[in-house]
Parts: sequence; structure tokens; C-alpha cells
Amino acid sequence: MKKIIAFVLSVVMLGMCAALSGCKTAGDGKVTVVFYHTMGANLKAVLEKYIAEFNKIYPDIVIDQQSIGGYDDVRDQVITEIQAGKQPALTYCYPDHVATYLRSRKVIDLNTYINDPEVGLTAEQIADFIPGYYKEGTQFGDESKMYTLPFSKSTEVMYYNKTFFEQNGLQVPDHWFPNGENDVTSLDYVIKKIKEIEPTSVPLGYDSEANWFITLTEQLKTPYTVATENVDDRFVFVNDDNMAFCDKIREWYNAKLMTTQAIYKAYTSGLFTNTSPNEDGVVIHSYISIGSSAGATYQCPSALDDGSYPFEVGIAQIPQADANNQKVISQGPSVCMLKQKDQAVNDAAWLFLKFLLTSSEFQAEFSMTSGYVPVLRSAFELPAYKEFLSDAGYTKDGIAALSAQICMEQENNYFTSPAFVGSSDARDQVGELLVAYITAEGVSREALKQLFVDAYNRCVSLNK
Repeated sequence: MKKIIAFVLSVVMLGMCAALSGCKTAGDGKVTVVFYHTMGANLKAVLEKYIAEFNKIYPDIVIDQQSIGGYDDVRDQVITEIQAGKQPALTYCYPDHVATYLRSRKVIDLNTYINDPEVGLTAEQIADFIPGYYKEGTQFGDESKMYTLPFSKSTEVMYYNKTFFEQNGLQVPDHWFPNGENDVTSLDYVIKKIKEIEPTSVPLGYDSEANWFITLTEQLKTPYTVATENVDDRFVFVNDDNMAFCDKIREWYNAKLMTTQAIYKAYTSGLFTNTSPNEDGVVIHSYISIGSSAGATYQCPSALDDGSYPFEVGIAQIPQADANNQKVISQGPSVCMLKQKDQAVNDAAWLFLKFLLTSSEFQAEFSMTSGYVPVLRSAFELPAYKEFLSDAGYTKDGIAALSAQICMEQENNYFTSPAFVGSSDARDQVGELLVAYITAEGVSREALKQLFVDAYNRCVSLNK
């Protein structure tokens, strides 16, 4: 039966290739598709496994996959190569990157392939994508155009020292700011209580200042950015509502209740997992760490000599500002297709992209290896992935699965900010703004507001 299925699949896929304009099949020569990504050795091994499967169907399509440092390195190299007319056919991307590429008119609207009756995606395949992830491809000002497809995803989750919480009768916070006195499920209450219990601690660590600022604007429905033609009108984060939540975080910082990656000068997971005393013999660590779901293994402390762990890690959704408007940021790479001089290359690139991103087996294996979350619902139904999730726990081997479970619990809450030329500048500037605002010493109210104005002016000047 498996041989029959493989044969039928081969015939169908070869028919798809023939239907594509200019796609070269066996005997017509090789077609090379260059694919830029950021994968390390372990993930490249997974990718190469599936490239080999793809080449059993398409032996004359060569996938030249190249790891190009980090996401910003990929962006910078693609921008340079677009200018020289030598851009890759496929590339990892974030929305901000694609918004920049769109100026070159080299980004392909994937709907030209998705909606093709011969080689496009079926209704079932589209429905298999987690909606929030799939919709990201339409966020570039015209929802009729689809410029990206999701590859693998992550979000922010809240790691907490479950052992400490249980020993001290603390509840896991589900909202940031208190609703009256003794609001025991507010983050405000919990971090103050932690400080009372352990005065040397820094109760909260938050890795991404930009994510924190942007997420709060989304949860509170306060202005951040607008995708509009006029550069002066795109950056709308200078307002009293945003200053108000920065004031609250500033209070927490001044009370030594929190830190961030820029302030701590390292990922705050290091503070969360620290069990080593300093020169004074004091172990300083945090009890809550908000960071990427894909970084779960870094939030687990090292095992002791007897194989046990210093404490058990719990994972929960990040706190919210409004229970009726729950939002959490969507992260992780998507893939876009860039125009090639030879149409056959783009056609072959689509075949590979479809092969990879509609494969629940690939999505499951990539997720289990990387810590990212599959973008297909069907991946969660595979026996191997179910077994992976069944081992969820606070150990190094189980914490990634636990993180993935939390991600899926909040799949309806994912958001992305408007993507336009300059949106990456806004992200950078509000991250730096938050740090400058909460750490500023001995400054007036006017000086604090000027920090907002200065960040706005930098955004505008960078895009004129």
C-alpha cells in the first residue's frame, strides 16, 4: 500500500510541475532554488532529510539551502542582493523585512500560486494552518495579497518558579496591574510579595523591551503605529496612555522588582536559573521570566548531581491588561518568494515551499528539534508529536513540549503589528525608549515625555 501511495503521489506532483509555466522536469536540465535561512546544524539536518524526500519526486530541482547568520543578517544580505539583482528565490523573513523588500517590487504575491487550480493549496490545506499564523501573510496593506507563508512560530510565555510559588502560597499572575488592594493574581501584587519574601531577588525578568511595549499597546488598545503613506503619521506611540504604563514599569524598576535584557545585559533566563552565590555568598535570581516559547530549554536550571532539579519550572500565558482583549505577540520566521529572472526557478521554489509547509511530518519533526511550534494543526495529531507532548514537564527533555502546549492554548490571541517601511525602526525605538524611560534618574515629567518625542523624531528621520 505504501508503494502505491508513493507512486500516485509522484505522478500527481510531476503533473503539478508540468502544469507550471516553464518548470523543468526530468531530462530538461537542473533548476536551482536558493533558500536563505538561519538554521543551525541540528535543524539543517531535519531540512536536508526533507529535501532528500522532495528530490525523490523532483530529481532535477536542486535546493541550495544556505544558513545566513541571524534574522537581521538574512535581511541585510537580501537587501544587498536585491539591489544587485541576485536575490534568493526563497528566504526566511519577518514582516518588517518583507515591507522593506516590497519597495523593490521583487516580492511575489503567493496567491498567484496558492489559488492556481493545478498546483495551489486546497481548502483543506489552507484550513490546516493555524489561522493567526496564516493571516500574517496578508498584513502588508492589501489583504488581497499574500506575501508570506508561516514556517515555524513562537510567542512569549511566562516561566515561573513553581516550587517557590507553591511553597509561599503565591498564585500565578494573569494580569499586569492591580484591580484594587490585595489583587493576588496581578503581577504587581506577586512581584511585590516575592520581594518581601526574598529581598535580594529581582522578582521579574523580561527579555524583550520592544515586545513588552508593543504588547501592552495591543492589549490596552493604545496607539503604536499606522501603515500610512505619510511618514510623519506612521509613528503614533507618543501619547499619555503609553506613558502611563511606562510609569508603572518605572515604579517596578525603581523598587528593584524587575529587569530586562538590555538592563541585565544578557537574557534574563540566566537570572531565572541562577543557583550560584555571588562574592557575598548570596544567590540573586528572579522567580518570573517572560521570554520566547522557543527558548524554553534555557529557562530550565541544570540538574543536580543526583539527577534532580533545584526547582520545578511552571509555564503560563503572559499577563493581560484586559480579559476581553487578550493578546500575545506572534514571532518566528515565515518565508517569502522573490522574483527570479527565470520563471522556472520561481515555479520550482513554489513546489518546494508547498511540499515543506503542507507536511505535518516536517512541521512536527522541526518543532521537536527546534522548540518552535508547528504551524499546521495536523502536526499535533501525529503519534510522534503526541508522544512528544505527553512528556511535557519541567526537565530539560520535557520543557519544550510544555511550552508548546501553552502556545497552543493562546492560539486565538496572536497578533502582529502593521508592517511597513520603517516598522522595524519603530520596534527598535520603542524598545530603547522603554529602557531609557524606566531607568532615567532625577528627571522631570517634561524630560520623560521628551524621551517619547525623541524616539518619534528618530523614527521619522530614519524614513525620510
